[in-house]
Amino acid sequence: MASVLILAAAGAAVAALLALRLWVVLHSQVLVPRQSLSILVVAGSGGHTTEILRLLENLSNAYSPRHYIIADTDEMSAHKINSFELNRADRDPSTMLPEYYIHRIPRSREVQQSWLSTVLTTLYSMWVSFPLTHRVKPDLVLCNGPGTCVPICISALLLGILGIKKVIIVYVESICRVEHLSLSGKILFHLSDYFIVQWPALKEKYPKSVYLGRIV
Repeated sequence: MASVLILAAAGAAVAALLALRLWVVLHSQVLVPRQSLSILVVAGSGGHTTEILRLLENLSNAYSPRHYIIADTDEMSAHKINSFELNRADRDPSTMLPEYYIHRIPRSREVQQSWLSTVLTTLYSMWVSFPLTHRVKPDLVLCNGPGTCVPICISALLLGILGIKKVIIVYVESICRVEHLSLSGKILFHLSDYFIVQWPALKEKYPKSVYLGRIV
């Protein structure tokens, strides 16, 4: 009986320490000035990739290198990213070779996939995402709603919890979301450092979000 109580107390202590560490990571936003910022961009199929690339058009070359995350079956996004980077290099003669990389992870959820099996595929995606995020160690994660962004953002959060590196997570809700958040948005609203919405109705519902108007 005593050993059970000791194990329970130890488990509670570990859980409390992890919760405290999570709180510290989520409320720590110390930015160290530097010449460049490594950015990890999560692209999704279709409109998500188009929107995220429009956001990147407004970022300077200081956000480099750029690491793109796409689903392993998403060839269209890979083509769009390559075209975007080549066009970006053509517009800026000072850029000799665009420094970007495309990484692939398993999809968290396929279209019309059951919610029960989605739990398993998301866990598998997280299993693959953490070693990748640990290897890249980005300064910033930028995403806008595809299911692929959830395991990546959780992996980035784990880097901070484990004391490896504090990664800033910026979530931009899709322009299509006028009155209700996407499922990814609902999950990451409390985990992101900056949560940006593009419609005033969402700002009213979620006062802690950042409303900048339409940015894509």
